[in-house]
Amino acid sequence: VQLQASGGGLVQAGGSLRLSCAASGRTFSNYAMGWFRQAPGKEREFVAAISWSGGTTYYDDSVKGRFTISRDNAKNTVYLQMNSLKPEDTAVYYCAAAQGYNDYGLYSSKKYDYWGQGTLVTVSS
Repeated sequence: VQLQASGGGLVQAGGSLRLSCAASGRTFSNYAMGWFRQAPGKEREFVAAISWSGGTTYYDDSVKGRFTISRDNAKNTVYLQMNSLKPEDTAVYYCAAAQGYNDYGLYSSKKYDYWGQGTLVTVSS
């Protein structure tokens, strides 16, 4: 499956952005989806994930209550709504797809089979 992330940009602290990740090539609903991020000089880290049906979501504690992951299987797209952004949210954000219906391990990048190219989010103080 091919993944194309978009929606990044420059925003002031406290602002909002919505990232999108459009999938093509395979049956989108066969995949759980996740968002990861990588800040300069740091390792890639888990942000959020959503089950194949959209019925279950997972968040890192650092974004819980501020970010919302959702998906539209009819549009083959997963979203990440980011509110109350902080400078420490600055990173390249990647979407990823994990084949199958088992949500175990969605916190780990090793679970995912396909990755998008990343979109840069910069939050100014």
